[in-house]
Amino acid sequence: MTERQLQRLLEKEEKARAKLEKEIARTESLMVYERRFAEKGRIAGIDEVGRGPLSGPVVACAVILPPDERILYLNDSKKLSEKKREELYDVILEKAVAVGLGMESPEVIDEINILQATYSAMRKAIGALDPPAGFLLNDAVMIPGVSLPQCPIVHGDAKSVSIAAASIVAKVTRDRLMEDYDRIYPEYGFARNKGYGTAEHIEALKRCGPCPIHRRSFIRKWFPDL
Repeated sequence: MTERQLQRLLEKEEKARAKLEKEIARTESLMVYERRFAEKGRIAGIDEVGRGPLSGPVVACAVILPPDERILYLNDSKKLSEKKREELYDVILEKAVAVGLGMESPEVIDEINILQATYSAMRKAIGALDPPAGFLLNDAVMIPGVSLPQCPIVHGDAKSVSIAAASIVAKVTRDRLMEDYDRIYPEYGFARNKGYGTAEHIEALKRCGPCPIHRRSFIRKWFPDL
């Protein structure tokens, strides 16, 4: 190895070390709320995905992370690549103290509206935690009908490691469900659009009409008689 090659290698290692140190510091900064409420017992981060799509369920997740564990690169799932979400999903399931999932179907969304369906999915996710949580950190909302103390955090999925972890698990879970639905209803492109109202999806909806997983209350713009 030449002196120049060695220098480049050392510079590359230094950049990688600096990058890692920066990520460790960022992760520590996302522990603020977990530290603030540490005396409350096990802290669960709560988030949901799928409030806006035209089809498919709304999915909520609750995650309790061990207080002494640091999972790097946790962030709002929308800010991560699909590959990184998949990687972190496996790490979260391996490291978490508990993970709870809850979801509500398009039929329930149509019946009680998306906000109430979201709250219901969140309550299901909290109830699925084993061991249970003692305190909740929620992304932006106060969840009605829950006896546990809770703290809503605006943009919480970018400010709390627990909420970020819940965001990732909820996103990966729903995306996989929509990919399964794509095999049943391939004409709508669910594997690509995940049920959101892309131009491709809307065109297919107009051409083929709704399928059983479309939210009737969301597509009356195009089908007023539903």
